[in-house]
Amino acid sequence: MAAVGGGQPLPEARRWAAPSQPSSIWTSTAAFLGGCVMAAAGLALSWRPRASQGASSGDAFSMLTVVAHQEVEEAPAVLGRDPDPTSLPRRWEEMLRKAQASICDAIEECDGEGKFKTDAWVRSTGGGGISRVMTGGKVWEKAGIGLSVIYGDMPTETLMLARQRQARYASDLNAGEKVPFFTCGLSCVMHPKNPHCPTVHFNYRYFCTEAGDWWFGGGTDITPAYLDEEDMRHFHGSYKKICDKHDTTFYPKFKKWADEYFLIKHRGETRGLGGIFFDDLNDRDPEKIFAFAQECLGNVVPSYVPIMEKNKNKAYDEDQKRWQLMRRGRYVEFNLVYDRGFVFGLKTGLGRVETMMMTLPETARWEYNHQPAPGSEEEKILKLFKKSPEWV
Repeated sequence: MAAVGGGQPLPEARRWAAPSQPSSIWTSTAAFLGGCVMAAAGLALSWRPRASQGASSGDAFSMLTVVAHQEVEEAPAVLGRDPDPTSLPRRWEEMLRKAQASICDAIEECDGEGKFKTDAWVRSTGGGGISRVMTGGKVWEKAGIGLSVIYGDMPTETLMLARQRQARYASDLNAGEKVPFFTCGLSCVMHPKNPHCPTVHFNYRYFCTEAGDWWFGGGTDITPAYLDEEDMRHFHGSYKKICDKHDTTFYPKFKKWADEYFLIKHRGETRGLGGIFFDDLNDRDPEKIFAFAQECLGNVVPSYVPIMEKNKNKAYDEDQKRWQLMRRGRYVEFNLVYDRGFVFGLKTGLGRVETMMMTLPETARWEYNHQPAPGSEEEKILKLFKKSPEWV
């Protein structure tokens, strides 16, 4: 078994307020960069140019350097830069901080023994984060939920990373030009001990530039090792209800997006049994999207904890634990190979490594060419990983 473990403050008159309509220049750029920044829990990234001595001009990573993270006893009351408490960035950060605290309280209550350890830090160029991690609990092997607030200036050289995806990004910007930005997100992964209990992941984030461009992204998804159709209908049904309340097109669109994003391409399998996933969402009043994201985040506990309460005391044998660890291996494969934020952070060296690794399980397993027995529960769920069903 393999164990796995910017810049100066802006003048107050130049606010980070979101407009009512999206702008075209930075929509795609922000979606890519925000995904890179926040997809891994609490990635604390920054962008600064440096001389590319001996480096290829096409090597975008040579334009990046690490920003110092200073550990602090307690996070500042506000990690963002906007002085107005009524602004969207300030209210978003406040909402995420409250959600982090309430979710941790609910998970500790369900676990009965485990307690979250809190780490806080600030970034030398602006922003900071709060990581809360539980290990060795009665129910959860490892649960981590990280808040990250990042602001600064991004040079156009960093956008070379986006252009590698063969899309059009900020083509009207000049080399060396910097764009002030702000992003804030909350991300979480919880890995339970019992094979009958699913892993859950969520991430909700907001991105904007000084020019007024903005978007929201996020979602919640579930990864069981064994199938319980009632549990999946509960999980998906709770998110469909919220989606339908805001827009009846949301659930089918965002479920499909989750199925496609969390695909382990080299295996031809999804990481789990989906949920919702959205990115680059800026097609309506930002306050409406804020309300939608807030309700989705508030649904994490009602959608997940009842499933845990139902299954956390079920008996299991060594073979079932072995299968769970193999599915954990698939989880690791996706994060290390395909997760945009995780890969970006590791390749560039930008970010707080312990916070990135917080998303991985403590234990996982790989077996050569393992095939589940025909007709087994393991084969049953593996078929669903290869062809995602409709649950509601």
